[in-house]
Amino acid sequence: MARWTRSRRGTAPAGSGRSGAGEGGSGAASARDGDSGLREALAGVGTTLDEATTCAELTRIAVRLTGGAAAVMRRSGDTVSGYEAVSGDTGALPDTRWAAAVAREAAVPALGAQPEPWTEHTAGRDALCAPLTSGGDAYGVLVWARPGQPPRRAEAELLSLLAERAASHIRHARTYASVHRTAGDLQRALLAEPGRPHPNLDVAVRYLPAGGGVLVGGDWCETVRLHFGRTLLVVGDVMGHGLEAAVDMNAYRSSLRYIASADLPPHRVLRQMDEIASREAELRPATCLLARVDPGRRQVTLASAGHLPPVRITADGVASTVPVPVGPPLGTGLGGYDSATHALAEGETLVLFTDGLVERRGEDIDRSLQRLAAVRFPGGDGLDDVLDLILSRLDARHAEDDVAAMACRPHRRHAVSP
Repeated sequence: MARWTRSRRGTAPAGSGRSGAGEGGSGAASARDGDSGLREALAGVGTTLDEATTCAELTRIAVRLTGGAAAVMRRSGDTVSGYEAVSGDTGALPDTRWAAAVAREAAVPALGAQPEPWTEHTAGRDALCAPLTSGGDAYGVLVWARPGQPPRRAEAELLSLLAERAASHIRHARTYASVHRTAGDLQRALLAEPGRPHPNLDVAVRYLPAGGGVLVGGDWCETVRLHFGRTLLVVGDVMGHGLEAAVDMNAYRSSLRYIASADLPPHRVLRQMDEIASREAELRPATCLLARVDPGRRQVTLASAGHLPPVRITADGVASTVPVPVGPPLGTGLGGYDSATHALAEGETLVLFTDGLVERRGEDIDRSLQRLAAVRFPGGDGLDDVLDLILSRLDARHAEDDVAAMACRPHRRHAVSP
């Protein structure tokens, strides 16, 4: 029958390998070597902000230093997991019911005290559970076992020390994950879907966070219905990343919707947006490209605030960049925006995008744009297919920056009320 006991910290028993001060230089050298090895072991636990990785590092180092087998049982509230991050022989570990009970009972030690491991003694097996406690919370236990050889006092202390180190990093990992989820929820709430264009214009949009993450940054797309069947398309990019960039993106987006409702020419929309943004000291600068598409007249009017030009794809699949006069980014207060009008025939596709789609580290931007213009498109593809092909050919899912892209294609004009 198993017996549960507390393993107490104290001086090492005779023969544990610790040398006294009277043993001269060899004892000092041994102590230094031991301290160096301990620092190296502790540095190997918690190298990332990922909880599962920390647990795997903990068990791997525990087995490397003491032999046997090790696993972690994580605790969240009253819920305790099964064995995770197992290192060594799984069969050497004790019954999970015992370890789970210890994990539930593991309490945070009093201020100034050290967590004390539980040990179990059964026929042919000696197991130890070191609590994972930090910052007033218990995160589970490190379970260790070695058939036929109980842990020495020094080994129990070492395993407890490793568990403390891991628990501190688990606490940071859970805090980071909580903040990450909160920020993601807020950012996704800020990134509203673009408005609906007129029925005479088909539109498709793609957004890819940098690194394949879920967080929204400062890249955005928008469509605004104007009079006489025209639609204003917008792609913008707030400088920087993260939650702050997303908040500023929402501010630019709100001012755009307000200004564009007056049906001003694109360059005047940018001028007013720049004036508003320059009065907000905390607002980050942003680039922006406006494209006012008029399917009835088969033309598009472009204006840019420090943004890359769009790409036009002909009906037979040939792509080319469309010239656009470029003014300074929004928020500088410098003004100086202008517009240019180009033909956009029925069946042609216009693609607006942020720089994350094409820019690559160490590459000239003109060469980056040429890579996009060199893509050939099968005739008759839908807009979603066009964007998917672009993202695939430019390997946008591995881009170093967020990517926003919008494709539009005019078709026969329908009777639309202003």
